[in-house]
Amino acid sequence: MIPAQDDTMAQTVRMAVFGQRDFAAGFFDDLAAIGTDPAGGITRDTYGPGENRGHEVMARAAEASGLGLSVDAAGNTYARWTAADDLRTVMMGSHLDSVPRGGNFDGAAGALAGLVAIRALRALDARPRINLCAMGIRAEESVWFQTSYVGSRAALGTLPVETYDTARRIDTGRTLADHMAACGCDVEALRNGARPLDPATLEAYIELHIEQAPSLVEEGRSIGICTGIPGNFRYPDAKIVGRHGHVGTPHRFRHDAAIAGAEIATEMEKLWTAREAEGTPLAVTFGRFHTDAAFHGLTTVPGLFHFSIDVRAYDEKTLAEIEQEFLRIVARAEANHSVRVELGSRKSAPVGPVDPDLRGGLVAAARALGTGFIDLGSPASHDAAAFAAAGVPMAMLFIRNENGSHNPLEAMEIDDFLEGCAVLTEFLYRKYCR
Repeated sequence: MIPAQDDTMAQTVRMAVFGQRDFAAGFFDDLAAIGTDPAGGITRDTYGPGENRGHEVMARAAEASGLGLSVDAAGNTYARWTAADDLRTVMMGSHLDSVPRGGNFDGAAGALAGLVAIRALRALDARPRINLCAMGIRAEESVWFQTSYVGSRAALGTLPVETYDTARRIDTGRTLADHMAACGCDVEALRNGARPLDPATLEAYIELHIEQAPSLVEEGRSIGICTGIPGNFRYPDAKIVGRHGHVGTPHRFRHDAAIAGAEIATEMEKLWTAREAEGTPLAVTFGRFHTDAAFHGLTTVPGLFHFSIDVRAYDEKTLAEIEQEFLRIVARAEANHSVRVELGSRKSAPVGPVDPDLRGGLVAAARALGTGFIDLGSPASHDAAAFAAAGVPMAMLFIRNENGSHNPLEAMEIDDFLEGCAVLTEFLYRKYCR
């Protein structure tokens, strides 16, 4: 933990931010009202009615704040405070979609944070020497289309053009292009090279996000300042093909797909723990892991097994090494159990390096406010990584969240959120307003 100290002007900034409490609470209440899933939790489906309504909430909040409102060809929402057309822009944002039956704060806190910071600076009668923009981003949650950062990469011009036709939503089977068009997006403009955000015009991208593992809760701190975003490789639809057989079949005659899957998972767990013991942080997740419901049974040797795997690390060299070892583990399981592994399509996301100057500025802002914080590597991927990959300096702030994310029990306290917004606002004030 880096020690904190206090600064008189910073406390004035904090008061201005905490003066936005009712505005912030109302925003979250509005989102909860439109996203509540009858099955439990919050669902704001990507390029669907739920996410659309989330962007409507942000648009109303932007207009109520007196900011310039626009929507780009990919459906991203922008709330701008323009100092001068020829100045660069500090972009602050996050996504407004959610996983199915998730929580209310993942993503949404970051979309709101930019609005809160701008409103607080206006309340202080600040005169920024930079343009400021709060961005509500589309389609960050890869669960819907099995593709990461759709909205941010579409805006930055880095989303592969074929994605519009090859990515299909898991529940409808319709293409990304179909869903985007139904939401009023200009897919043809994007196909033809439209780039709503030119990285050269962006001074920085800063994203506030709830923490996704209870590290801040464990440390008793409300704020984490990001040290890096992991890259990943994924196989969303892998399957193991063996042969169904009688439960009494001797081991030497079996082609047991389930045991092969278990071997792959346990060997990857051993690899993970060994690497972490050496000081290399990783995350390995088998999100789908099951036999085929049409054939499995108490007295049947499984001949078909499905799994997904997501592996995350903080440098590209480690990711490449782990993937090669994973492929060796798969090959051994095939040989050991006389099965065939079909990994299917491969997905990946690059490592997101944090800009050291931006991070240093956030550290200075937190210290001026007297905010206790810790350094915290992100366990998850975020739109910030897409901005970093496009060459935009990037930083992130994390907010204490007791119960993890992507579940209905997300538990961010409004005071913790506002403290994070105060760090963001103090950074903007110190660097761009005086």
